[in-house]
Amino acid sequence: MSISGVFGTRLASAALVAVGLFTASQAQALDDVRLRLNWMWYGSHAAFALGKDRGYFKDAGINLDVRSGNGSGSAHRLVANGDSTFSYGSCASMVNLAAKGAPLVSVGVIDAMGTEAIIVRPDAGVAKIGDLKGKKLLTTANAGVNTFFPLVLKNAGLAEGDVGIINVPDGALVSSYLQGAGGVVGLLGGLDDKPAEIKAAGGAAPVTFPYSDYGVNQVGYCMVANRETVAKNPDLVKRFLAATVRSYKAAEADPQAAVNAMGDIVGGTMNEDAGKKQAAEVQKVTLDVLYSKANTGKVLGLNVPQDWTEMLELMKAYNGLQTKEPATFFYTNDFLPK
Repeated sequence: MSISGVFGTRLASAALVAVGLFTASQAQALDDVRLRLNWMWYGSHAAFALGKDRGYFKDAGINLDVRSGNGSGSAHRLVANGDSTFSYGSCASMVNLAAKGAPLVSVGVIDAMGTEAIIVRPDAGVAKIGDLKGKKLLTTANAGVNTFFPLVLKNAGLAEGDVGIINVPDGALVSSYLQGAGGVVGLLGGLDDKPAEIKAAGGAAPVTFPYSDYGVNQVGYCMVANRETVAKNPDLVKRFLAATVRSYKAAEADPQAAVNAMGDIVGGTMNEDAGKKQAAEVQKVTLDVLYSKANTGKVLGLNVPQDWTEMLELMKAYNGLQTKEPATFFYTNDFLPK
């Protein structure tokens, strides 16, 4: 081989090494981000799976680690204590924690309207909420759905003590509901997941009483960050929110692709036809509440001032919220994609 040939080969090898080092450098440059979900994976989370599968978060310089949670309150606390970077969970639950000093703030809204409801077995003889007097319902201790339940009872003409509440782990909610464990006739849960889960487990379509029918107009589920993250790493918050919005827009455009992506990531029954059907039913509820009535510009992720003000007034009047902070203390739109 000629000197020029040897030299050219060495140059090519050096170039390949350089490319490899650059690629490794790119991989190392990704920011590790842990997203804590409100519960185990279900249809409302499918967009995160789609964004991860299609590389939207990597495009934003993020190595996304999605973890299951044990209720909105628990998920938000894990952000407050630094275990997780962001959480997806009840906005009302976050407000309760932030009002007590937790360093939390909503950087974006996904479920712009609440889907909380009282969900009752059709064989329980409950045609209206008043029929629940003297009966028992299931819930979980950290669930955001608990926040406005007392207000729903009040607006329905019942006292809080008129309905018994039994706390069980989230994984036992539907099975306990179907069995009528402890004499329960229903549960507190989201319309976005529990009716589909009940039917998938062989139960009949439940009777539902949406909180929104009883004067509870609230912001649904937020993307929550630690205030320290917002202050010290605003670019990360901006990139994460941009990737999240991109993921939910993609799920709007192709819901089945999002369900399939979640099936691939989670596996098991979630990747079977029945599991995908249930996830699609759940996801549809979430995609239908991405924009509140007050979000006239249909800006995905927007914290709508009117919605937040109304929710805080409800929480102060009926849920014992004590805070001197204005609604704007609990959210920011500074990181939304322009």
